[in-house]
Amino acid sequence: MSLRFTVLSSGSTGNATVIQNKDATLMIDAGLSCKRVNQLLEEQGLSGSQIDGILVTHEHSDHIKGLGAFSRKHQVPIYANEKTWEALEKHIGDIAEEHRIVMQTGEARDFGDLRVESFGISHDAAEPVAYNFYEGETKLSVATDLGYVSDKVQEQLQDANVMVFESNHDVEMLRMGRYPWNIKRRILGDLGHLSNEDAGNALCDIATGNTRRVYLAHLSREHNQMDLAKMSVQGAMEDRGYFFKETELQLRDTYYDRPTPWDTVVEKTRIPALSE
Repeated sequence: MSLRFTVLSSGSTGNATVIQNKDATLMIDAGLSCKRVNQLLEEQGLSGSQIDGILVTHEHSDHIKGLGAFSRKHQVPIYANEKTWEALEKHIGDIAEEHRIVMQTGEARDFGDLRVESFGISHDAAEPVAYNFYEGETKLSVATDLGYVSDKVQEQLQDANVMVFESNHDVEMLRMGRYPWNIKRRILGDLGHLSNEDAGNALCDIATGNTRRVYLAHLSREHNQMDLAKMSVQGAMEDRGYFFKETELQLRDTYYDRPTPWDTVVEKTRIPALSE
């Protein structure tokens, strides 16, 4: 089995993603009820007992709602850095000591042939992280809840064959929306979420010849739509001079209410030059 993944759910109502190869089945976050996570896993041909570990990005409820219950029900270890563990504890209930695993920001761990590496990001949480996954020459990156994309984050994401990447809101929809101004200011700030245009601009600096697909993730149900997100991201990239070809880079959907189809991550085949 090659490296593959499915985004079980993505958005402000709950987030969970499964990454799997022949050696391990890992889940990033469990931001829905334990019952709902189990239902989504079943839709993808999995059971909770097959999850070997849960990697936590940060302690906000849309990422940890079912974390404690799922870990207890299926005896699954939880991986998080120390500051995130401190912020988590009052929200997830008792976790068996052997299932409380500290994985510090920047640390890499091997699960057989699957290597997982965390890296720090900008968000209003204790110590938020995103994750890279490696198997051989292939790389999958999952990065959401980004206030902005720093140079260090760009470096971490470059050369990913596939990315799950935040495109949270349309700025005008957010500005005209019903949220109080303090919430809008938080979302728009450097510790908030990426807009569609910000996502497109960041992808111009991140996407390389190895990048095959980008899944636009963590869309706001109040202030975004998938068609709008894709159009805005593509427009921002084209404005920066990115020559957009579906055969080279595809923008893909994620959903708040259903999983994405399983996607296998493979190294991009280099097209020989005409002179070769």
